Amino acid sequence: MTWTRPDDRQPDQLRPVSFERRFTKFAAGSVLAKCGDTQVLCTVSIEPKVPKFLFGKGEGWLTAEYRMLPGATPERQSREFLKLSGRTQEIQRLIGRSLRSTLDMQALGERTITIDADVLQADAGTRTTAITGGFIALQDAINHLLESGELTRSPIVHQVAATSVGLIQDQAFLDLNYDEDVIADVDCNIVMNESFGIIEVQGTAEGESFSRKQLDQIMDVAEKGIRELLALQRQALGQ
Repeated sequence: MTWTRPDDRQPDQLRPVSFERRFTKFAAGSVLAKCGDTQVLCTVSIEPKVPKFLFGKGEGWLTAEYRMLPGATPERQSREFLKLSGRTQEIQRLIGRSLRSTLDMQALGERTITIDADVLQADAGTRTTAITGGFIALQDAINHLLESGELTRSPIVHQVAATSVGLIQDQAFLDLNYDEDVIADVDCNIVMNESFGIIEVQGTAEGESFSRKQLDQIMDVAEKGIRELLALQRQALGQ
């Protein structure tokens, strides 16, 4: 028996994806990223300072913060203030690692870039949408530094995008929505650059273990989706 997707997509088909650049007025870069019914506002701030562990090294830094707004899900979620949940900490670290992989920190100089990913509406895939949209906001922020003369060359050395793949009834499905995410036997988040070099793979078996052959199937489906996302990013940036 083959799983029929709730929205009638093909197994290797992304949800509709869009990026609205310059969504806010004051951020150096901002994008409203939509993937199906998931919506994430990605904003970029730049400060002329670095963390203490980088003092005097002439290098920059990138970090990320992730929050789910109270009305992003059917039942209101409490705001997270001083104490972050383990899930929130894990996701914002993933976003930070993924977007740091795009930068030459020496070329960035002693600046700190903060990516804020605020989930306005959640239907699964919030972390992958934050990474994919966050790259566009980051590119716009770097372009701002170049146009103002603060940088003479771009520190961006890689493009990056991310997607999810799940195994349902032993078949790989790309870009799960919530209804699929909650029943998947295996749930993976994959981050790749423009050369399809792997930045990160997060994969968990919810019940039974999965095989190397199934992992290869997951990675093949993920690469197809990321190839399409990379093209959509370039289209949004006018490249």
